[in-house]
Amino acid sequence: MRAIDTIKNIWKIEDLRKRITLTFLLILVYRFLSVISLPGIDPTALGKLQEQTAGGIMGLLDMFSGGAFSNASIVALGIMPYISASIVIQLLGIAIPYFQKLQREGESGRRKINQYTRYLTILILILQAPAYLVNLNIQMRAGGATMPAGLWFTVSSTIILAAGSMFVLWLGERITDKGVGNGISFIIMVGIIARLPQSFTQEAISRFSESSGGLIMLLLETIALLAVIAGAILLVQGTRRIPVQYAKQMVGNRQFGGARQYIPLKVNAANVMPIIFAQAIMFIPVSILGFGNNTESWLYKIFTPLTDINGFWYNFINVVLIIFFTYLYTAITINPKQMAEDLKRNNGFIPGIKPGKKTAEYIDEIMSRITLPGAVFLALVAVMPAFAHLFGIQQGFASFFGGTSLLILVGVVLDTLQQVESHLLMRHYDGLLKSGRIKGRSGQMY
Repeated sequence: MRAIDTIKNIWKIEDLRKRITLTFLLILVYRFLSVISLPGIDPTALGKLQEQTAGGIMGLLDMFSGGAFSNASIVALGIMPYISASIVIQLLGIAIPYFQKLQREGESGRRKINQYTRYLTILILILQAPAYLVNLNIQMRAGGATMPAGLWFTVSSTIILAAGSMFVLWLGERITDKGVGNGISFIIMVGIIARLPQSFTQEAISRFSESSGGLIMLLLETIALLAVIAGAILLVQGTRRIPVQYAKQMVGNRQFGGARQYIPLKVNAANVMPIIFAQAIMFIPVSILGFGNNTESWLYKIFTPLTDINGFWYNFINVVLIIFFTYLYTAITINPKQMAEDLKRNNGFIPGIKPGKKTAEYIDEIMSRITLPGAVFLALVAVMPAFAHLFGIQQGFASFFGGTSLLILVGVVLDTLQQVESHLLMRHYDGLLKSGRIKGRSGQMY
């Protein structure tokens, strides 16, 4: 069989074999850390915390951490503080000239930006860790248990939580450098996949035990999920091609150029980043509430509707943020002026369009046209879990019908398969598919 032959070919390539093995081992380390509770915390007394993270926006936090949040793990805060810091730094790159200069400095500028991102990540961790401990104390008390009190426990646990998140970031970077795929994306994906078997089992049990459709409904849900996955793949891979003609050049007795090529412009150039950006902002109400339960405070009354992931206001604001960040991130990653200058430098031009400024304006116009439907479809995918929940699907399983989880799964899997296929083709083996090469997101999350 072709699949077995492909696996054999993968294992024959020593470098690829080492990369896959290292990735697997580092992921095992991360999963092991996710079940190690903070010192002084009784793992058997976390029932209320696990109930709190069974659904809603707290469930999303737990999903991104791969269950570490509900386990009161030493890596409970996961990778989200780093993502939040990345958002802030990228926004500063739009507003502050110093960061704009760093973005144009190439590799040295990227190193400085990464350094600033890490500093900001530590600052966010120092603020989030005590808030997490406050919530943990409230939930444990609600369950009839207590956790150690005193300043020393708070300080030491804050240091452990911050160090745990930074260690997860380090694991992600090692996977990127020495393993397969983008490490941070891979860690998030593993955390999401870890919840899939349990969510599917709970959905199946509810369908059979409550006489709500049984096997037929479960099959229909599975078909609907596969259809949504197919749509997400189309969204990730969709492109609009612009024809480019290169002028003929004579170098000695040889002729170069003259061939027509295409510039592939992605319908969703921002990939999954707008949803992640929007999601990080939607986590802010939870942070402002301080993970508390003071129902009399005005903050609680204002921000509580924004913590209901199936509510109207949460999804409405989420859609607006996704569309906004899609345009923003596309503007950051796609530079029509630079593309026009590169074409002109290489004696290329778009037929019927003057080189230079007119070409930049034309590319910018095309990007604006294809970004809107891409942004709308991305927003639709993001709110699909809410619609799935309306049809009676369990919250845990509904989260796989769209949103960040689905697009991360699709994008990371495609990127990883594309990298594996590149190793195969480079060593003259057949690719993973007969029909053609796998198209990834043509870029990394971070």
